[in-house]
Amino acid sequence: ACSTQPWRSPGKPQALFSLPTPRWPVECEVIQETIEHIEWVPPEPEPFCPPMGLEQAPDTLGEEQGTVVYHSSPGTGARAAPLGASALPRPPPLSLLPPAVLQGSCFTCARVGGAPGPLSSPAAPLKSPQDTTLLFESRFESGNLQKVIKVGPYEYVLMLRPDLYTAKHTQWFYFRVQNTRREPLYRFTIANMAKPKSLYGQGLRPLLYSQQDARSHGIGWRRVGTDVCYYRGGAGQPPVFRLSWTMRFPHDGDTCFFAACYPYTYSDLQGYLHALVADPVRSRYCAVRALCRSLAGNTVYLLTITGPGSVAGKRVVVASARVHPSESNGSWAMRGFLDFLLSSHADAQLLRRLFVFKVVPMLNPDGVVVGNSRCSLAGRDPNRAYGAALPGSFPGVWHLRAMVQRVLAEREVVLYCDFHGHSRKNNVFMYGCDAAGDGARTRLRQRVFPLMLSKNAPDKFSFASCKFQVQKSKEGTGRVSMWRLGVSHSYTLEVALSGSTLGGRSSHFSVEDLESLGRLLCDTLLDFCDPAPAKVGSDLAQGALVLWGHGDTGTVPQLQQCLAEADALLQQQMGCESGSGGSWSDVSPSELES
Repeated sequence: ACSTQPWRSPGKPQALFSLPTPRWPVECEVIQETIEHIEWVPPEPEPFCPPMGLEQAPDTLGEEQGTVVYHSSPGTGARAAPLGASALPRPPPLSLLPPAVLQGSCFTCARVGGAPGPLSSPAAPLKSPQDTTLLFESRFESGNLQKVIKVGPYEYVLMLRPDLYTAKHTQWFYFRVQNTRREPLYRFTIANMAKPKSLYGQGLRPLLYSQQDARSHGIGWRRVGTDVCYYRGGAGQPPVFRLSWTMRFPHDGDTCFFAACYPYTYSDLQGYLHALVADPVRSRYCAVRALCRSLAGNTVYLLTITGPGSVAGKRVVVASARVHPSESNGSWAMRGFLDFLLSSHADAQLLRRLFVFKVVPMLNPDGVVVGNSRCSLAGRDPNRAYGAALPGSFPGVWHLRAMVQRVLAEREVVLYCDFHGHSRKNNVFMYGCDAAGDGARTRLRQRVFPLMLSKNAPDKFSFASCKFQVQKSKEGTGRVSMWRLGVSHSYTLEVALSGSTLGGRSSHFSVEDLESLGRLLCDTLLDFCDPAPAKVGSDLAQGALVLWGHGDTGTVPQLQQCLAEADALLQQQMGCESGSGGSWSDVSPSELES
């Protein structure tokens, strides 16, 4: 059956009875093979690649000098030109196709398995066993590759598919290559990257997965690439940018995958939730429900986690992830958060006793399924749509906001955290919310949680990279929307797609690093909301005690350290000695931001 309307909650999340197969827009072809990858942590941190200067940018040939060996675009019916068949009509360059032809005008309906009928053949067939042409494929869950032009014996120019029903947002890539050769040095150039600045210009390297290495040696995703370069591709408008790298495959005749970040698909989430529901221990304090359904009819899941017994008096923590499909590192951090929260660790038990956790681990499942970078099937960024009352267009974010409104009517929401990935800045950091008229004490409260997290994760989290201004362009984000509703501590957690430059590191994040962020977030939440913080003799400490609403006995060294550090920094800014009694209200907003 083909669905055209999202299922809407009648007011409360619905009980979950099954974990169905993902639904795709009907114009998307989907191969029947199941794509699975093993999990693996490299024995040593993987260093950044020395960045190349723009003057070293490679001179890449264009489509006119090569042969199209792969072309798959939903709705266009395009096929690859067989090698050597130059007399056949060539598909027009992507830049000449209008958006409506390129991606279709808008989403209409979806079904399990995508397009009905037999699959097309977007890859050019090999002419002989000696033909060294790579075979490309991306018509699987979260895959993204639209076109490949072979411009040399071992050199390929690649075009990414824009987000469905748009003509932009080309960042995420995830595709398969077969018919590899071990000896040659290959060059790959993605010719239509959208952003003018990228971590690929600061040492980020692509990910490679070899099926032979996975089966024979237990090796999973790893960083590859030399001569990695990110540069502007020509003087046209709008500008496009190129990502180029060279590499050698580990084996002859291998099946390999490339990806921008460790993939985490909708099916991966469903497998995780299926194991959770089937676990007799964890399922006692975690209820999995359907918050709503997406435009394509995929379930947007809501997890409610708390300890046994009454929830009377418990405050609420809300967390979400994957509103942007390309930010798969956010899903790995979310998995670490859930793993710790659902564990038998004493701190996890205390957190469940103190709080009710409302978690939406994948806000935009449709975008994740089809391999979008930023948008949902509405063709727009859902993290700019929280302020719009459009449940039919953005059901995930609309129902999340409505759920938080219902919760706030009954109890306090102490924290909202939206997990994201960042493509232009290294390390991990947070965005918070300051109002223009806020006093110094209120502004300082916004900074305490990120400061504490930086103490718990000194080799990953950069407090210096955090920002707290609320720009007009960000009014429609989850962070600002929840803050406007009354969640005083509302944050976006930004995790670099690359890695860390802190604590002596200059290396990529592994899956283990990403998962550890979830545990560290739990540690910080416990420090932040400890039921018995120490009384610290400063105006900031008194403000913190008002914020947390606790007594003044007990000891929390972490809290003391952060408060004392902020106290000393601001007293120094005022030209006073720490503890000398200066007033926080004398500090201007600009000085406070410093």
